[in-house]
Amino acid sequence: MMDIVLWVVAAAMAVAFGIGGASQVILSKEKYRALAHSQHWVDDFSPGHIKAIGTIKLLGVIGLIVPPLVGVLPVLSPIAACGLMLVMAGAATTRFRRSEWGLMAGDTAYLLVFAFLAWGRFALAPFGG
Repeated sequence: MMDIVLWVVAAAMAVAFGIGGASQVILSKEKYRALAHSQHWVDDFSPGHIKAIGTIKLLGVIGLIVPPLVGVLPVLSPIAACGLMLVMAGAATTRFRRSEWGLMAGDTAYLLVFAFLAWGRFALAPFGG
């Protein structure tokens, strides 16, 4: 049962972060800022930084889903979840610096979901375990 829960949560996060990361990579800074009204954080970053963050998110999503799906190095999935936790720690730090408390709470919630995925795949229902 825990395996199913972890797959569902990982899939939901992969969709959300895949869309977000792809938007950051594909759209210009101005279009991304206009698309997502709560994304004032982009004002603090160059277009290159925003594209780099989007690329890191996409790599994390790939690492979260693809290795266990194809059965090659599935341990990369909880490691990717840890990496995405770090991304969200950076996001929460940026929100803290900008005094965006409600948005920081959302970033912290995402961080906790990735922590749950990492814990779940390292300890509760590891792949092949």
